[in-house]
Amino acid sequence: MSTAGQTDSTGTPPQLPRHIAIIMDGNGRWARQRGLPRYAGHPAGVESVRKVVEHCVQQGIEVLTLFAFSSENWQRPKKEVGLIMDLFIRALRKEARRLHRNGVRLRVIGDRTAFPEKLQQRIHEVEALTAANSGLILQVAANYGGRWDIIRAARRLAWQAAAGEIDVDAIDEQALAAQLAFPDLPDPDLFIRTGGECRVSNFLLWQAAYSELYFTDLLWPEFDAAALDAAIADYSRRQRRFGRTGEQVVETQSAKDL
Repeated sequence: MSTAGQTDSTGTPPQLPRHIAIIMDGNGRWARQRGLPRYAGHPAGVESVRKVVEHCVQQGIEVLTLFAFSSENWQRPKKEVGLIMDLFIRALRKEARRLHRNGVRLRVIGDRTAFPEKLQQRIHEVEALTAANSGLILQVAANYGGRWDIIRAARRLAWQAAAGEIDVDAIDEQALAAQLAFPDLPDPDLFIRTGGECRVSNFLLWQAAYSELYFTDLLWPEFDAAALDAAIADYSRRQRRFGRTGEQVVETQSAKDL
C-alpha cells in the first residue's frame, strides 16, 4: 500500500487531498477496553490530534477539520461534558505556541456562545495568535452540527431577502454555500471516521456531498501518522467523478497532461 510522502510501483506519488475532515470517534471505548473511566480516553485522544496535525503539516495538507464536540454531545453525562470543556481549555493553552511555531492557523467552527466564557476567551486568543499563519488551517468543529450550519445559512439568506438585499430567485447553491461555516475553503476531499461506525453523524452535511468516505475500526487514540497515510493511500486510488463518467474523467485528465 502506498503512503503519503512515498511513491507507488509506477514511481508516482499518491494524490494528496487538499482538505481532510475527521470524526474522532472511540475515545470512551478505548478507555473502557483498558478498564478506565470513559473520560480517560479524551486526553489520549488529544495525543492523536497532535500526531495527526503534525503529520498533516509535514505532508503539506492545506486544511484539516476535526469534529471535536457535536451539538448533540450536550446530551452526554453532565460530568463528562464538564471535563471535556476543561480539557479543551487546557489543550488550547498547552498547544497554542506549538501551533504558532509550526505556522498552523486555528479556527473553531460551531456555536461557541454555549461554551463557558473562559473557553470562549481562550479560543479567541489562540485564533488571534495564529490568524496570520500561512500553513495548515486547523479547523476544530465544536458545538457544531451540519443541520445547524445549513439552517443558520438559510436564516441569513432569509434576512437578506426580507431586507431587499437579494432577490429570492437569486438564491442558489453558491449563495447558500457562501453563508456556511467556511465558505473561503475547499470542501473536504477525504472524510475519515474512526471507531468502526459507518455514518456521518451530522458532520459537514453540505460540504461533504462529494467527499471520499473512509471508515476504520481503529479507535481515535489508536489513530496515528501511519493510519492517516493508509487513508490517504486509499483515497489516492479512487477516481473522483463528480457526476461524470469514468471515461470523461480520464479524457479530461489526459487533456490536462498534454
